[in-house]
Amino acid sequence: MPARPLQPGSTITRRRIATVSGGPVSVPDPGRLVHLQFRRFAGCPVCHLHLRSVVRRHAEIEAAGVREVVVFHSSAEELRRHTADLPFAVVADPGKRLYVEFGVESAPRALLSPHAWGPVVRAVLRGAREVLGGRERLPAARQPGGRLGLPADFLIAPDGRILAVKYGEHVYDQWPVDELLHLASSRHAADGLSMP
Repeated sequence: MPARPLQPGSTITRRRIATVSGGPVSVPDPGRLVHLQFRRFAGCPVCHLHLRSVVRRHAEIEAAGVREVVVFHSSAEELRRHTADLPFAVVADPGKRLYVEFGVESAPRALLSPHAWGPVVRAVLRGAREVLGGRERLPAARQPGGRLGLPADFLIAPDGRILAVKYGEHVYDQWPVDELLHLASSRHAADGLSMP
């Protein structure tokens, strides 16, 4: 399969995906936009740094008519140890089936890009502080899906159309919350829809 097969205008098939909390999530969601995020492994300090910004602004994201769905290439058991406090759907994809389908890559540039170094240092320092304080756990020493995953973001309309895509070039190259909110607002305006 070629890398990055999905572009704005592509359509995905509706599916129900099991979450680590047990209940399924519909992607696309028939009633709102879906922000489908691909992250790395359970306990990934850089992923955690970004997801904390999403958690802080989750009410704004929901008010913009967006449902968050976050995919990791770890097992559900391992993810539950690290994501129990996240207020959105978390999906385990240890076989990387969804990663392949959506064209999400792994590459050495995930960590080697100079653009990643600052966020990696911040994430490791923050993570160490949280682990020492007993608020977080260390990731497993062995990561069967690897440590070189690249992030990816997809904004998906209720009819399954991909409205916007970002394939990350390094480990911390994803949509910030402000960009996600702008994309959602633009899409609602373009479709003549009111915000929920």
